[in-house]
Amino acid sequence: MTAENPTGPLGGHLDDDDFPAYTMGRAAEMLGTTQGFLRAIGEARLITPLRSAGGHRRYFRYQLRIAARARELVDQGTPIESACRIVILEDQLEEAQRLNAEYRRAAEATDR
Repeated sequence: MTAENPTGPLGGHLDDDDFPAYTMGRAAEMLGTTQGFLRAIGEARLITPLRSAGGHRRYFRYQLRIAARARELVDQGTPIESACRIVILEDQLEEAQRLNAEYRRAAEATDR
């Protein structure tokens, strides 16, 4: 099995941030938190895990990074609902800045 020609059950998804590779138990373990915390941030609509055919939650690496940031804020004393809102706004700001930089590069390229 090589990186160029991945085989096996995960195929080429090991580096995919949007592949639902983590169970709730594994995600909680990786974050050093409880499954209840993951449920709470799901209820606050910070993340929406995919559901397996059996109804089990599956998390993406991208979602785990977001959950880790929320946990960081909660650990600092921020209420969970507020932490989720802050993380959502931070994520939106990052995306807006990325798009702005992309538009600037495109505009500079057409000005040349």
